[in-house]
Amino acid sequence: MTNHPLGFVEFLRAAKAATYAAQGDEASVAPLLPGSKQLEFHDGSLLYRDIYVGLFRFVGMEVVYSQDRTIWSMSYAGGLSAGVAQSAARPVYGFLRRALRSPAAELPVRGPAELIVDDMKYSCQWHGDLDWFYGSESIAQNGQVLYELQFSGGALA
Repeated sequence: MTNHPLGFVEFLRAAKAATYAAQGDEASVAPLLPGSKQLEFHDGSLLYRDIYVGLFRFVGMEVVYSQDRTIWSMSYAGGLSAGVAQSAARPVYGFLRRALRSPAAELPVRGPAELIVDDMKYSCQWHGDLDWFYGSESIAQNGQVLYELQFSGGALA
């Protein structure tokens, strides 16, 4: 990845594992935006911040700062698919967190290309690299798509 501090990929992996994917609330901080959820992870001069609004359907943005300078960002939007009951949120988002704890080696911004556990299947497709990328992910159960998300981002410096 060009123009990024040594260890950026390792930092990004650690930040994502310690925030939403961790399934805990240790990374939550007082949100900058009313009605939003904000998660943060620090390591040395690097700061990762994830801010999102919504639950069943949501939008958000992840930003990485190096010494108070914005160097990388990703936006995302998604949620439960049309017609899926809100009661499906807990198991679907639990499975999503599991997938996000195993990011793809080629592009560690979401989960692996595929994860299948019992009757649940997580799929992620992307184009590009950490400098400039876009993609989508979905979760299906017994072939029915329950969750969908679009994402894009890259280097800012």
